[in-house]
Amino acid sequence: MQELWHLLSSPRHIMVFEAAARHGSFTLAADELNVQQPAVSATIKQLEETLGLALFVREHRQISLTAAGLRLYSDVNRSFEDLLVSARAVRHLSREDYVTLNASSAFSYYWMMPHLTQLHERHPGIDLRLQASDREPDIDSENISLAVRRGDGSWPGCESALIAIEEIYPVASPRVMATAVNLKGLANLLHQRLIHLEEPIRDRPTWRQWFAHFDIKNATVEGGLRLNDYALVLQACMAGEGFAFGWKHLTDPLVRDGVMAAKPEWTWKTGLGFYLVWSKTRPLSSAAKNVRDWILEDR
Repeated sequence: MQELWHLLSSPRHIMVFEAAARHGSFTLAADELNVQQPAVSATIKQLEETLGLALFVREHRQISLTAAGLRLYSDVNRSFEDLLVSARAVRHLSREDYVTLNASSAFSYYWMMPHLTQLHERHPGIDLRLQASDREPDIDSENISLAVRRGDGSWPGCESALIAIEEIYPVASPRVMATAVNLKGLANLLHQRLIHLEEPIRDRPTWRQWFAHFDIKNATVEGGLRLNDYALVLQACMAGEGFAFGWKHLTDPLVRDGVMAAKPEWTWKTGLGFYLVWSKTRPLSSAAKNVRDWILEDR
């Protein structure tokens, strides 16, 4: 950034250049910027001296961009457009009816999406934004209204309410489940193709931990498909790639609909849960309260 301002002298020079280039006139640029025309002319001259070449061809009562000026204007205009979009988005965050829900892609897709019609019927004016991420951002610094977190219900600076206790059982496509050989004993699952969830940041249970819970210690769990997103895990599972973890609050509807088969008798209750969290220090808007209450009622 220091090199940028060494080349361009000042952010003001770029603003003046953009206005002059867009209008094709120093006079119109001066009117827009509420300065005198000689000030615009002087600023452009300073910028040209800093860059070491002309940006405008000056003719009687008109100006036009040189090849270098066209190149600079193209990049500056695109950057200004990006800044405008970003500024509008940031300003939009302060709207009362704008509610951001941060959650995993799997929760957004398999829990929220099937229920959104009910939310819109009850609260038609709410502008809900589903924000999927592979991390758990700070809800205050990133102005997030609500978030879904896995844990024990205690996060610094956050209120929380339980959505579902964590219950995990094996799931597979109906075809894979039907053709699996000798699944009468839980240990025989070790001989099946397993799908692993390996998220890059968030801590998630592993098949080794699942087997250990059922007293199968030091289980060798090596092969199988490894994915970094649970929504992908479920898609691979339904496509017949093997057995996966089924988080009960997400996969029960899929089992009921017949797109998945499960072994609910092999359920591991981890002692943790999935919680809806919100800031202790930043009051929720009325719209965010409505979304919070709706989620907790519909759990």
